[in-house]
Amino acid sequence: MLEINIGQINYLTPPPYGIWLPPHVQHSGINRNDVTYCTLYVHETLCQHMPQQAGILLSAPLVPALLEHLRKSPFAEQDPEYLRLLQVLLDTLGHAELVGSYLPTTQHPALAKILAHLHASPADNSTLEQLAHKINMTERTLARYSQKELGMSLHEWRQRLKVMKAMSMLNQGKTIESIALDLGYASSSAFIYMFRRWMHCTPDQFRKLYPVNAS
Repeated sequence: MLEINIGQINYLTPPPYGIWLPPHVQHSGINRNDVTYCTLYVHETLCQHMPQQAGILLSAPLVPALLEHLRKSPFAEQDPEYLRLLQVLLDTLGHAELVGSYLPTTQHPALAKILAHLHASPADNSTLEQLAHKINMTERTLARYSQKELGMSLHEWRQRLKVMKAMSMLNQGKTIESIALDLGYASSSAFIYMFRRWMHCTPDQFRKLYPVNAS
């Protein structure tokens, strides 16, 4: 997980997404665990079509593939192919969705209580109605607060939480079967399907792509 602090906000993002920092934004990195990452510097004159505020870029799978290709290829600075690839990279980043956080938080006391519960019990598969009942709220009201406070449905937030929990467990060397059970899935295949849908790779592929001891 890559974490950057800007002012009073911590931006947390999992691979393969990145954190966009506009020119002249003071920031600091917070590495709570070993982190391997790539930094791309974009000249200020090329930032007109990039977001004007910091945030998480939910970029297409093409971005990490291009970055890896550029890193491994011995291009000269003025090589036409190199410049074309850089332009494709910049164009792709310019069309990426920007969000405030991959896993948003809230100051709403009732909704915060539900999020804390799901953090502590990711295997809880309670329905939206059951979760709403825990905080004496209707299903419709909880859905509305989730969209307003988090910018997404509670279902999507739970999926993102499970993805982040899964990545941490994968880095700890846990088996796919045990991770699936810890996250409340009836089978390994159901967990693998969810993970692949969100991360565009299987859990085993993720472990190979992002080894915890990478240098």
